[in-house]
Amino acid sequence: MKDETNMSTDFDKKVYYEKIEDAIERNRPKIAEVRKRLEAAGVKYVMSAWIDLHGIPKTKPVPMSDFEDLCLGKGPQFAVHSVSFVPELSPADSDQVMVPDLDAVYVCPWDNTMAIIFADLFWEGAPYNVCPRQALKRAIHEAQQQGYLGFAGVEPEFIVMKYDEDGQPEKAFDDDPRDGLRPRRQAFGYDVEYSINSMPFLKDMIDIVQDLGWQMHDVVAEGAYSQFELDFHYTDLLQMADRFVFLRIVLKEVAKSHGMFVTFMPKPTVGDWRSGAHINLSLQHRDAPGENVFKANGDWSEASRYAVGGLMQHAEALTALTCPIVNSYNGLVPRVGGFEGGTVTWAPTNITYGYNNRSAQFRLPQSRHCIENRAADMTMNIYLTLAMTLTCAVDGIVNKIDPGEPTDRDLYAMSEEEFKEAGIRRLPRNLLIAINALREDDMAKHVMGPVMRNSYLQYKNDEWERYHQSVTDWEVQEYLRLY
Repeated sequence: MKDETNMSTDFDKKVYYEKIEDAIERNRPKIAEVRKRLEAAGVKYVMSAWIDLHGIPKTKPVPMSDFEDLCLGKGPQFAVHSVSFVPELSPADSDQVMVPDLDAVYVCPWDNTMAIIFADLFWEGAPYNVCPRQALKRAIHEAQQQGYLGFAGVEPEFIVMKYDEDGQPEKAFDDDPRDGLRPRRQAFGYDVEYSINSMPFLKDMIDIVQDLGWQMHDVVAEGAYSQFELDFHYTDLLQMADRFVFLRIVLKEVAKSHGMFVTFMPKPTVGDWRSGAHINLSLQHRDAPGENVFKANGDWSEASRYAVGGLMQHAEALTALTCPIVNSYNGLVPRVGGFEGGTVTWAPTNITYGYNNRSAQFRLPQSRHCIENRAADMTMNIYLTLAMTLTCAVDGIVNKIDPGEPTDRDLYAMSEEEFKEAGIRRLPRNLLIAINALREDDMAKHVMGPVMRNSYLQYKNDEWERYHQSVTDWEVQEYLRLY
């Protein structure tokens, strides 16, 4: 593979397995049936959406009259490099061509005249090398070549907010006074009264997820006031990534209809519980679909341990993708003073694994045979995250990477000396540490490709520098009169 970190426009097309002609021909026999289904649902406008470096969908809406051209790669083109933090191309270079994936079609539940279809980006006939969805498809293809199929469930957490009479953001579901009588211990988690108060919003979400066929299991009133988690069924990695992005869109639109808004910021205030998005990975054998690789005679298989070993080996670099913003790391701490609900955060702080241990980064749950990565949040680019997760897990199995003994004890109660003696590493304490790990990790270079990794690192380094140069209210209060 050619080293592209020098921002060259001469792409190495050999790293990809599909050409634009293949994607178009895969669409061709499906166009008439999908068009009929969309028109029957009342769709008049299509937003074929590609995914940018940050996992955000981008589009140019088209009328249904252009649907066939859209599916054949003759729809809108994009100068992705002008808007998406990927400076490896210049204004003199070709635009990117979008080809929708007709297996990823979603009629918008809040307005059935619109549909969103997730798409892949191509550049000069080959997959665009700063297309996260293409990176995931390539990782899936490589895993299949090694005999494995990847599946995932994600546990999305978020906080619902509104603006007060002064235009300031506040919790949408929080009727306790801000001072004085506010309970010292968190009242919101699992609470029936608060769940009832939230049901006008939650009912819409439950109905939508059910109607989408995602097998909605439950909604959780989480630890922070106005914080919720949606639990729905797992599926294959590409479909889960598309669903994750579509769910973020749905959540925002439903909240708007109730005069509210949703934030995926992991840690809006010091006293809040962190909003995470735990990733539950499982594998099946390509030649024996339905057979869980992580399960053997009702117990955990040897392969599950090796998969954990692969994930732990690249944990710091992986965390740069799963926890991608400065604020992510405010939540990856063991204890918080003034915390609503106690002192411990139930957030992962160390790179280890344990059986049902929620203080470890990787949990092997008691209720299902999957590997749960608890160091992830809703701001992640889910495509890059799942691509890296799958590749590391398969590499662990193929190379029999031993993760060592599980840590089945409270990590919050362990000392630094005990961590050192057990060989347990700390999760990155901030974004800078994480992105430096990503820069040095060869697996990340393979998964993302050198150009996309370089662009990601450039943007995240700039994000860190801008944050590090800001002067916070905390600093003013702590130092202005002290020194």
